[in-house]
Amino acid sequence: MSKAASTSAGPGGARITAITSGKGGVGKTVVAANLAAALARAGRRVLVLDADLGLANLDVVLNLAAKLTLHDVFTGRTVLDEALQPAPGGFSVLLAGSGLVEYSRMTPEVRDKLLALVAQVRPRFDHVLLDTGAGISDVVLFTVSLADEVLVVATPEPTSLTDAYATIKVLAATQAARPLRLLVNQVQRKGEGRTVQSQLQRVVDRFVNADLAAPLKLGLLGEVPLDAAVRESIQQRRLLMDTQPGSPAAVALVAAAGRLLRR
Repeated sequence: MSKAASTSAGPGGARITAITSGKGGVGKTVVAANLAAALARAGRRVLVLDADLGLANLDVVLNLAAKLTLHDVFTGRTVLDEALQPAPGGFSVLLAGSGLVEYSRMTPEVRDKLLALVAQVRPRFDHVLLDTGAGISDVVLFTVSLADEVLVVATPEPTSLTDAYATIKVLAATQAARPLRLLVNQVQRKGEGRTVQSQLQRVVDRFVNADLAAPLKLGLLGEVPLDAAVRESIQQRRLLMDTQPGSPAAVALVAAAGRLLRR
């Protein structure tokens, strides 16, 4: 695979952040939705694009009806303005379809439509968060290549860390260099996120950076504690920022959003 050039932010254009993970079940979509809410509360115009093509669940997290989706835009059934919809938390979403086999692999047609879509939404927002699928499929990798920066969500458990490293390794080997950060979710003690970041950085230094012209430095965007409030918000299909904004996890996500703003 050739190295893909990331889309650069033009004057007045959105900063595009791809939120991805090496495996499912690490809370990536919940993180994306609550980061969006925190950014919106800071006065930013925010769009979350559900880029988990074919296995979308942003609508479930936000308790929204996916009446018009990315699939409808791609097929010409509707236009972008009609498919964009407001979400709880003060940001906009573009939902994706679920169970659509045509998005299980990257085709030239899907590639062109994604490129055109990003060009359309960039001037309209301050931040665009791409909630990608998990893993290193060609669909995920191409979607990530459209971003200005990448946020990898992982948990401290071994399989998540192994898969996060695999994702980082493939991104470093196949794509243009961009800021790459880590958010460690479900930590059980303060400082565990920094420990995870240090462990991953050592492995990257040993097995990845030797082949790169410029060493990859994995920044830590933040750590989010294991918090019963998160599970409660998921069960209620509401944003954590709305249900328990003072909970430890919500406070941590607000801090992470602040670091995105200060980049």
